[in-house]
Amino acid sequence: MATTALSPRAGAYPRSRVYEWLTTTDHKKIGIMYITSAYIFFLIGGLMALAIRTELAAPGTQFLNPDIFNQAFTMHGTTMVFFFVMPMLAGFANYIVPLQIGAADMAFPRINALSFWIIPVSALLLFSSFGLGGAAAGGWTSYTPLSEAKYAGIGQDFWLAGLLLNGVSSILGAINILATIFKLRAPGLTMLRLPIFVWTVLVTSVLLIFAVPVLASGLVMLFIDRNYGGAFFDPAAGGDTVLWQHVFWFFGHPEVYILILPAFGIISEVLPVFSRKPLFGYKAFVLATVSIGVLGFGVWAHHMFTTGAVFLPFFSITTFLISVPTGVKMFNWIATMWRGKLRFTTAMLFAVGFLASFLIGGLDGAFSASTPIDFALQDTYWIVSHLHYVLFGGSAFGIMAATYYWFPKMTGRFLDERLGKVQFVIMFVGAHLTFFPMHLLGISGMPRRIQDYAPNVGWQDLNLLATIGSYLIGFGTLVLLWNMFVALRGPRTAGDDPWDANTLEWATTSPPPSYNFDRLPEIRSERPLFDLKHGGAGHAPALPSGEGSQR
Repeated sequence: MATTALSPRAGAYPRSRVYEWLTTTDHKKIGIMYITSAYIFFLIGGLMALAIRTELAAPGTQFLNPDIFNQAFTMHGTTMVFFFVMPMLAGFANYIVPLQIGAADMAFPRINALSFWIIPVSALLLFSSFGLGGAAAGGWTSYTPLSEAKYAGIGQDFWLAGLLLNGVSSILGAINILATIFKLRAPGLTMLRLPIFVWTVLVTSVLLIFAVPVLASGLVMLFIDRNYGGAFFDPAAGGDTVLWQHVFWFFGHPEVYILILPAFGIISEVLPVFSRKPLFGYKAFVLATVSIGVLGFGVWAHHMFTTGAVFLPFFSITTFLISVPTGVKMFNWIATMWRGKLRFTTAMLFAVGFLASFLIGGLDGAFSASTPIDFALQDTYWIVSHLHYVLFGGSAFGIMAATYYWFPKMTGRFLDERLGKVQFVIMFVGAHLTFFPMHLLGISGMPRRIQDYAPNVGWQDLNLLATIGSYLIGFGTLVLLWNMFVALRGPRTAGDDPWDANTLEWATTSPPPSYNFDRLPEIRSERPLFDLKHGGAGHAPALPSGEGSQR
C-alpha cells in the first residue's frame, strides 16, 4: 500500500498555524506576539483605570472599597509600566530593528523566543494573586514599610516574584538587541548611519542591563525581609526603610527613559517621512539620546527630595540638566517639520500629538526639579498628571503612531485613515481632559492614592472631568481595535513602501519573508532608500540578503 503524505511513515504531518506561532523563533512573529499581548494588558490596565476614575468621580464610595481600590491602582500602574509599555516597545524593536539594519533575524533567535514567553508566565503569576487572597496593594512603587509582611499580604510576594521574572525577560531581550545591532548590521551601515529608532533602542537596552539588576536586588531583599527574617528595610532591626527608595528609584528613573526613548525613536522615523524632509540634526539626535542615557542614572533622588536623605542641590541641578538633550530633540522635531510638505496621516497626527503632550509633561518635570516647588507638590495629583503626560501623552501616543506607521509593513494592509483620525481626536481630547485637571487638583492639595475625599473641598468637578476623559480614552481604544479587526479581514493592498519612506524595512515586501530580504541596496548614508530612489550615493548595485546579514 502506498505511503501517503500524511502517514506517520512519511513524517509529514501538517503543522497548525497555532503550533507555528507557539514554537516560532522568527523575530517578526515574536514581535507581533509582544505587541498583541501588550495590547491585551493595555485593555486590562485600562479597565482598572476606569474603575479607579469611576470611584473618584464623586465623593463617597461608589463600588470599590478601600482595599480593592488599593489593589486596583497598584496593579494598574504595574500593568501599564511592566506589561504594556515595555513589552509593546520591545515588540516594535523585535520586529523593526533587524529590518532596519539589514539583518535576517535577531542574534539569538531562541533566547528571543524565551524572552517573550517569560512575559505571560510572569503576568500569570502576578494576576493570580487576585484569586489567592488579594493582589499587591502598596502602589506600583511598593514603598516600605507598606510592602513589608506586617502590612501587606501574600499578593505582595506574587508581585515580587512576577517582577523578578519580568526583569529576566528584559535583560535577555536587551542583550539580544545589543548583539544584533553590533554584529549583524549590513555592510556600509556604520553606527552613524543607523536609523534614530535603532539608536534609541540601543541606548534603552544599555539602560535595561544596568538598571534592572538593581531593581532585582531590591525585590530579592524585600522578599527576604518578608519571608526569611531579613532586616534590609526594617529600622527596628537595624535596616533602613529609605534604602528601598534609593534602590527602586535608581532603577525607576532610568525606567522612565526606557519607556520613552523608543517612542522618541518612533517619532523621529514618522516626522521626516510625512514632512518630506530629512531629520534635522541627525548627529545632535544621536548625542542627545546618549546623553539622556548617561544622565538618567544621576537624577533618581529627585523623587526623594522630601525624605531629607539626599543632597538637594546636586539632584536638582542634574534634573534641570537632563532637560537640555530632551529640549534639543523637541526643537529638532519642530525644525524637521518646518517648511516641510506635511501629510497629516494618522501616524503623523499622533506624532504631533506626542509633541504637544510630551511638552506639557516635560515642563511639569522642570517645575518639579525645583526643590521648593517639589516640597509643595510631592505626593499630590500634580505628580500623577506629570507621570501620565509623559507615559500616556508620550509613550502611548508614540505607540499609536508606530501602530499606524508600521501596520502596513507587518500585515500588508492599511488601517482605515478615517477611523484613525477619529480615534486620534477622541484620544487626544480624552487624554488632556483626563490629565490636565489633575494639575489643578494637585495645586489645590489633593493627595494621590486616596479612595475618597470630602464633598466640600472643591475637587468633585475636576475629578468628574478627569473621569469623563478616561472614558473617552477607553472609547478611542475600542475604535483602534475595531479598525484592526476590519483591516485584518480585508485584502493585502499595501505595497512594499506605501509611505515613500527612507529606511531599510521598506526595501522588502509587506509583510517581509522569513529571511527578510532578497537584496539590499548599498548603504552610504542614514537614508539608503532615499539615495536609491533619487540617484544619490546609495544608488548602487544591490546585495543579496545573505551577504547583507553579517558585518
